[in-house]
Amino acid sequence: MSSPNSLRRQPKQQRGQQRVAKILTAAAEVFAQVGYSAATTQQIAERASTAVGSIYQFFPDKLAIFHALEAEHMERIAIVNAELLSKDIRRPLLQTIDEMVDTHAQYFEHPIPRIVYLQYFLAPIPGLFALFDDKFDRLLISQFADLCQQRNPQLDRDRSELIAEVFHRTYNCLLLVALKSNGEHRQKLYAELKNLLYVYLNPYIGDDLLLHTKVMICEHCGSDRVAKNGHRHGKQRYICRACGKQFADSYSLRGYPPEIKQQCLALHQQGMSFRQIERQTGVSHNTVINWVAAAS
Repeated sequence: MSSPNSLRRQPKQQRGQQRVAKILTAAAEVFAQVGYSAATTQQIAERASTAVGSIYQFFPDKLAIFHALEAEHMERIAIVNAELLSKDIRRPLLQTIDEMVDTHAQYFEHPIPRIVYLQYFLAPIPGLFALFDDKFDRLLISQFADLCQQRNPQLDRDRSELIAEVFHRTYNCLLLVALKSNGEHRQKLYAELKNLLYVYLNPYIGDDLLLHTKVMICEHCGSDRVAKNGHRHGKQRYICRACGKQFADSYSLRGYPPEIKQQCLALHQQGMSFRQIERQTGVSHNTVINWVAAAS
């Protein structure tokens, strides 16, 4: 759950693990209420309904507690982002953006990731962060640049990274404003954030481009997380972000036989829902949505 370096000892029994979890949640709430600098271990102990001595059994000081919060957020957000980026790239762009914003909105309702995120961007303190830095931001930008090139291989790497950086910085700015706002206004900001991101990204990786784009597949591991990687002997080279291997120009189309596509379209015309079509044919409902959109 938390970083081994931030704990004096790792709780082995469930009771101890629950106590540490309670302390961390209480610390996040105290940091959010009074700020990291003004917070004390006494306040954290009172919020956690425990003795200060219990805190010192696990954490040597307040900084160690924050590092444990940071480690937990790093672990969680890595899983959240990996799941979002691993989904079918052929999904409609608006659906991709909706899921991304909704997932992050729900995730940051939890006090631990919320205070770490807000502290990082709004009140940086020298030496406070051990894991999050500009390298992490660059990693997220690079991952989204991969997605841009997967949806539109005509984008070169420099252009895709610029688009990804504008997307990332804009996303963070409005997400921060939303997290500082009350519930009703926050939801309005999330809705406008979705609109803004869609309008910006649509010319570069919109559905119209995707429907006419071949999907590059790594010949080594089968991943679609592929990006251009220069030329050699006059041929385009590619690198797989999943396995790290390189290969020459070789496109592969992911897809289904024409008869499967026609069957799905026919079932849709008969009034069957996308989910029902998925259960009957095994074809992702997102793929069927794309087929219907292209046919219409």
